[in-house]
Amino acid sequence: MNINIYYGGRGIIDDPTSYVINKMQEILEELRVNVTRYNLYECKNTIATLPQTLKDADGIILATTVEWYGIGGFMQQFLDACWLYGDKEKIAKIYMCPVVMSTTYGEQEAKLNLSTSWEILGGLPCSGLCGYIENTVVLEMNEEYLRIIEKKAENMYRTINQRMASFPASNQVVKQKINVPQTIHLTPQETEQLSQYVSDDTYVQRQKEDIQELASLFRGMMSEEGGEDDEYVAALKKSFKPQPGFDAEYSITIEEKKKKLILQVNGPQLECGYGSPKQPDVEVQLNRDTMDDIVNGRMTFQRAFMSGVMKTKGDFKILRTLDQLFTFAEKV
Repeated sequence: MNINIYYGGRGIIDDPTSYVINKMQEILEELRVNVTRYNLYECKNTIATLPQTLKDADGIILATTVEWYGIGGFMQQFLDACWLYGDKEKIAKIYMCPVVMSTTYGEQEAKLNLSTSWEILGGLPCSGLCGYIENTVVLEMNEEYLRIIEKKAENMYRTINQRMASFPASNQVVKQKINVPQTIHLTPQETEQLSQYVSDDTYVQRQKEDIQELASLFRGMMSEEGGEDDEYVAALKKSFKPQPGFDAEYSITIEEKKKKLILQVNGPQLECGYGSPKQPDVEVQLNRDTMDDIVNGRMTFQRAFMSGVMKTKGDFKILRTLDQLFTFAEKV
């Protein structure tokens, strides 16, 4: 028989949970059980891979300490990893015994949380153990507490050894009826590989950089094909407010685009498109994010210039007229 212990506490010396699972491990090993312990605080960078360790387990102990509220971040990360990357067919055959010691209020709620989480994952329940222990010395000096721990370990061994059945849990039925997750159909081997990649910070960072590079590449391709250019042209034409007797030519350089955006204003007429300017009265340079803010009404040309995110050259009087010619309404 193989039993894994997953300890979600901080590993401090006087942690009562650590004392309890140490005693349970001693008793189980006396019963010739192979016990493997995983301290989650030591595996915090590889928690996503830990569901792989469930493959050979007949039962597990989920142990944590309530120091202020709830089961703690490490244990929650492990359960999340089981949900995302665990082999649900294997989990359905594994018994789980929750062990929660508390130095404050909330040990019963935390124990229920662990039991419910494991049942939602499809696993099998074992009778758990929880209690409020202000000082670990109380555990060490009380023979009755030791007998309770021994009894729980023996009951867990008996439950797993006899493969005791249990009634179906309602949370599993409800999950099947109302919870429809976006399932990615992967084999257990592919799921293990995915969990390894998730826990590899270098791999994740490299993937993010590759995605940004591809996004820039496709953005450039769309710009060359005119896909993104039409968006600005349409928005400028829609917001154009003619100024009587006003003529000017603006050249707008958007850093992410190869061609310049040319605005030719002839009284009530506006010619807008990408190309090479002839003799612009004002030249403007900004990045795509700033242009998006202006077109979406979150910023004006004047404010962009004053804040330094837009550079200009030419007649500043004509520059100030830009906000009169184009009045963008903020999009909600």
